[in-house]
Amino acid sequence: MGRKIAVVGGGAAGMMAAIQSARAGAQVTIYERNDRVGRKLLSTGNGKCNFSNEMMGSDYYFGSGKALIDTIYRDFGVNETKDFFSSLGMRIKDRNGYLYPASEQASTVLDVLRYELERLQVIIHTNQQVDSIVRERKLLFVETREHKKEKYDAVILACGGKAAPKTGSDGSGFKLAKKLGHGVVPTVPALAALRCKEDFFKRVAGVRCDAQLTLRVDGQPVRFERGELQWTDYGISGIPVFQLSRDAAYALRDGKNVAVEINLMPDYEQNAEDEVYVCSGESKYERFWADRWIRQSNQTMERFVTGIVNKKIGLLLLKVAGIKETDKANLVPESSRKKLEQLFRSFTVTVGEINSYEQAQVCAGGIDCMEVSHELESRFIPGVFFAGEILDIDGICGGYNLQWAWSSGSVAGRAAASGEKGMVSA
Repeated sequence: MGRKIAVVGGGAAGMMAAIQSARAGAQVTIYERNDRVGRKLLSTGNGKCNFSNEMMGSDYYFGSGKALIDTIYRDFGVNETKDFFSSLGMRIKDRNGYLYPASEQASTVLDVLRYELERLQVIIHTNQQVDSIVRERKLLFVETREHKKEKYDAVILACGGKAAPKTGSDGSGFKLAKKLGHGVVPTVPALAALRCKEDFFKRVAGVRCDAQLTLRVDGQPVRFERGELQWTDYGISGIPVFQLSRDAAYALRDGKNVAVEINLMPDYEQNAEDEVYVCSGESKYERFWADRWIRQSNQTMERFVTGIVNKKIGLLLLKVAGIKETDKANLVPESSRKKLEQLFRSFTVTVGEINSYEQAQVCAGGIDCMEVSHELESRFIPGVFFAGEILDIDGICGGYNLQWAWSSGSVAGRAAASGEKGMVSA
């Protein structure tokens, strides 16, 4: 008779853990607080589910568990993930290394997981909140809010962090872990938009543009990202902003001053191979502006900035520089010209806060990974395992957090099922 395994949480990591445990011969039960499993999975990748990435490794992750990544991925990495989903009948689309189901529907990923759970006869208890896990001798007792109590050989906590609480990740897993003696690294929202203090954002809301971003904490540069910047009515968003948000959130939590410096013309940085500009002592950026002031000297400044970047941004920078749209270019003072040129290269916004957990894609922080083994088993309570976002590991955008869910779920699921069998009577 196989070991009895309880999986707390029916998200990506929980479903994978349940499948791998069941494949190893265990009797598996999932406890899910929602009315169905996999709700959060349906919203990933804008509904297309970027479930992994060909470029993988610890460099793309943060947290106390960063050192675990490569070890875990040697056991179950990207290739194993592709083989796993292919074996379930899902075709895979590779878009420049970003992996999606060929259907481009997150529901496909969820469906094949549900079908496999059904095939393996995994028991799923929905609308049930686990309130306590207690170890007595060699057994673990799981008790729900509905006062149902059951004994298991092992329990896998895969109930997420705090991001997107409406899908079930409300931090309740941290409470369970604390009752078991585990420490929790302070959490913050991550992969989220930044809310800024300036009052001009409604003027450019909805605009998207290529930009180089520099996150500054107390004036010092701490992280750089480039990509499509999205301007909102309250601040900045888009993938490069999401990549900065973790560091911004922790800095704000510590009471530090946080700003983002925006380079709206990143392609105009001088390159070493650009011999003409290097020899002349004039950068590509400086040459661009010198030529423009000459060629468009008779234009109004509204027309002068048209075509450089999105017009709404150009007009905003004119206002910030103190230049009227109706001013003639040849009449703009040298000091105002230099200020405008500088703004296109270095436009700084002040970050007041990060979007809340409700809008964040992941939660940074979680169970201290120094307190778990390489098999993701608790060092305090034998038979208790962890998987997914509940651990202090979070990745950048691009399928990295789902890959961690698949890999950690697989490792924890197999390890939980591999102990001495028949410990709990039927």
